[in-house]
Amino acid sequence: MDLYVIRRTGGWANPEELKATAAKSAKVGNEEMPQQVRWIRTYVVGEPDGRLGTVCLYQADSAKSLREHARRVGMSAKDIFPVLDTVVVRPDPVAV
Repeated sequence: MDLYVIRRTGGWANPEELKATAAKSAKVGNEEMPQQVRWIRTYVVGEPDGRLGTVCLYQADSAKSLREHARRVGMSAKDIFPVLDTVVVRPDPVAV
């Protein structure tokens, strides 16, 4: 599997909507597409209009599989980028 980043802008009005989508995404990935898509992590960002966006890291066999996963979940996946390299300066901080 290759590594990909997906940028989703303004997809959710609030944390509850995002949580529901995340649960469906995990279910689809884990139960329907475990050999094609593996969700690694997501960073939730505030958009200028107050909505929530995400930057998601996935392993997948192709960008096409990521688009199919997103279609089944009901979320966007138009901005998919292959990860060419990783530079870790520090590990992600732990939320408190």
